[in-house]
Amino acid sequence: MTDNAFNFQTLNPDIIMDALFDCGIRVDSGLTALNSYENRVYQFMDEDRKRYVVKFYRPHRWSDAQIEEEHRFTLSLQDEGIPVVAPLLFSGQSLIQHEGFRYAVFPSAGGRQYENDNPDQMESVGYALGRIHQTGRKAPFIHRPSFDLHTWLAEPLEQYHQATLIPASLKEAFLAAVCDLSEAVTAHWFTDYTAIRLHGDCHPGNILWRDGPVFVDFDDARSGPAIQDIWMLLNGDRTEQRLQLEMIVEAYEAFCSFDTREFALIEPLRAMRMIYYLAWQLKRWEDPAFPRSFPWLQEEDFWRRQTAVFIEQKKVLQEPPLQLTPMY
Repeated sequence: MTDNAFNFQTLNPDIIMDALFDCGIRVDSGLTALNSYENRVYQFMDEDRKRYVVKFYRPHRWSDAQIEEEHRFTLSLQDEGIPVVAPLLFSGQSLIQHEGFRYAVFPSAGGRQYENDNPDQMESVGYALGRIHQTGRKAPFIHRPSFDLHTWLAEPLEQYHQATLIPASLKEAFLAAVCDLSEAVTAHWFTDYTAIRLHGDCHPGNILWRDGPVFVDFDDARSGPAIQDIWMLLNGDRTEQRLQLEMIVEAYEAFCSFDTREFALIEPLRAMRMIYYLAWQLKRWEDPAFPRSFPWLQEEDFWRRQTAVFIEQKKVLQEPPLQLTPMY
């Protein structure tokens, strides 16, 4: 079975219930599907009215060693008292198998949506990220990937060349925009940063708020520059983003020093995510969940707009990077 062909059609409620029963968990509610495209994730309650989340991993995406390394990282953060949602252990194991599926069980973490325009919450997130990265610097990932231009630029470009969803009349202009943006990213990229273990996908949707931030979904954990876990939290115009960056970094540095040279990687990382994310949607198109969730990929106007977005992002890369306000 190829990666593209796999679509979770054989994962039915009976298999899920049996898998949980193997862990000693008796489900006493329905299974509520949570928003996830790569994996299949469900929330439920057991007989004691405790809430859990079970994640079934997409085959062929991560190896067992890569998933287990992510779990160990999250568990180490939890052991440090850092607010993360880590997998539960069953006979010392976090990654379990049933009927050919690999899965993990997590406690359900309730909370409100993180408010990325709330200064108090932003400061708390900065403190927490400093602690996460303080632990992330203690040891490297061995099996998890790193941020690299091949994965985030070259492989997506190949996916675009093969894509049949891109209208033939627009494909040449679209590919030219992708190539131009990729060349601009490459020109601005540098690798002499300190690569550390990261959350990897630290956008506001992966932060819950209770008495403070709670970080969830380390599924994209990888090695890279510290700024990767910060830039997606910035929003608004350039002035607003600079103020937010100052607030986060000041709190961050209570636990971990920050190399401000990495500010120059914010827009290259943004461009890499733009290119990679769209190619990922095309790569997963045979999964029925994707045409339902991204129907606009079948519209010509979308590809015209996306071409314009890539052209505009290339212009942004030519601007000076964000900097902190000078202190006199």
